[in-house]
Amino acid sequence: MKTRNRMKEYENLTNLNGISGFEKNVRDYVKKELEKTADEILRDRLGSIFGVKKGPEGSPVIMIAGHMDEVGAMVVGITDTGMLKLQAIGGLKPEVMVSQNVNVVLNEKVIKGVVTSIPPHLSKGDDSPTKFDDLLVDIGADNKEHAEEMGIRIGLQVVPVNNYYVTEDGKKIVSKAWDDRFGCGMALEVFKELENIDHPNTVICGCTVQEEVGLRGAATSTQMIEPDLFLAVDVSPVSDYTGKPGGFGKLGAGFLMRFYDPGCIMNPELKKYFEKIATENKIDFQMFLSHGGTDAARAQYAGKGVFSTTIGLPGRYIHSTTTMIHVDDVEAVKAMLIAIIKDFDSEKLQQLINA
Repeated sequence: MKTRNRMKEYENLTNLNGISGFEKNVRDYVKKELEKTADEILRDRLGSIFGVKKGPEGSPVIMIAGHMDEVGAMVVGITDTGMLKLQAIGGLKPEVMVSQNVNVVLNEKVIKGVVTSIPPHLSKGDDSPTKFDDLLVDIGADNKEHAEEMGIRIGLQVVPVNNYYVTEDGKKIVSKAWDDRFGCGMALEVFKELENIDHPNTVICGCTVQEEVGLRGAATSTQMIEPDLFLAVDVSPVSDYTGKPGGFGKLGAGFLMRFYDPGCIMNPELKKYFEKIATENKIDFQMFLSHGGTDAARAQYAGKGVFSTTIGLPGRYIHSTTTMIHVDDVEAVKAMLIAIIKDFDSEKLQQLINA
């Protein structure tokens, strides 16, 4: 119960539905929370939203961003038998969706359905779906007309039904959409914490849109804000459960300091500086290499160039219908973000520029 209470805002966020392009419900929630303490609310035309806490005139601008969108699917057709055809939104493999309960999201309600599968009794060889186009959603409609009477239309979003729970040891939480409602929740938590800490910066916290389909909100929001330091807060995949050596990252061992991914190589001086901060503040961290990207990859191009990296949370089974995280890692991410905000200043920024 202690863990669930501590993570209540995160639970609220994961229960919201919002694939790429459909982030409105998440944005409304985030905006309402930011408005409680923000000096100013910023929103770009794609829908990314941020709260501003102004520092002294000319102070460095630190931008902390989660992303609102989750991976999922979109209805792209209705068969004569009333089944719904799907298009993947974000990086989803078809096998993770088979036999899963889903919500087809209308404006004011959801229609529950199940992604079809073939039982072994009826299977002929390898009948498993090889591509997303093979998947269908069964909502119990008798035919196409019946589905349309229920309110089904082309272009509706389809998301997994959430089954949020805390594991028996009270340390881990399983939910859909940790990627990246965690980052949204952490941006809100850090923003609220600014009321209680002294620091010399302008801090801008919030969430981008359409990260999962091309880091689009990061491109527009960083052009709007032009920060000096950009910190993407995102969930990264770990495979510690396999027991195989050689992988990066594990649950419960601290935040992930992403020194390399294909879109963003961490500045060596920034890496050295962040390692120093984490060590001095006794914050557990793990060096992390990723083959995927985050909003940091797009943020670095804003203005004259932005020092950008990712403060990551380890997650098992991301980009599926459910993900497991560890609450100790949540605390490590928060501690690191707060420590950076307290320590970073104009002198540190100039040192990075001149390095």
